[in-house]
Amino acid sequence: MFLKVELPWNVMIPAENMDAKGLMLKRAILIQLLDAFTAKKATKELGYYLGVTSLDKIGQGKIREHTGEVMFPVVFTGLTFKISQGEILEGVVHKVLKQGVFLKCGPVENVYIHCLKMPDYKYIPGENPIFMSDKMSRIQVETKVRFVVIGERWMEVEKEFQALASLEGDYLGPISEE
Repeated sequence: MFLKVELPWNVMIPAENMDAKGLMLKRAILIQLLDAFTAKKATKELGYYLGVTSLDKIGQGKIREHTGEVMFPVVFTGLTFKISQGEILEGVVHKVLKQGVFLKCGPVENVYIHCLKMPDYKYIPGENPIFMSDKMSRIQVETKVRFVVIGERWMEVEKEFQALASLEGDYLGPISEE
């Protein structure tokens, strides 16, 4: 789900970027904030950082003694994406294995659906392996699939989420592009 969050942040501005005009300073703060925000990637509590929607408050700058940089405390509103249990989402298959499929869903690269969680689908090996149902519905690479999240895990080292999903339920499975 998408979350709108208000976050405090400390922005460091090098001395050479300081300007007597307030507009240039605000621009420098915003650029540094955007750089730092996108480099952060994700947190366990808030999910993936997607973007800054507004810069709400810029606090009083404090000069750092050894570096000469000025630290500005800021408060901004941002948009995040966090996957959660029970949520119904859509993703695109990027890998088909005998035991299941991996999907990408927004910034989440590893959503796994085990073959036991795909009722009525059978694995068909080959150069381009697929899962096919009795009703001739196919799940293969590049197929868009609607699924329900049955579990999620935060990977601290990679700073990313992994999810376990299922196609058990009404209106879940491949989505036709028609």
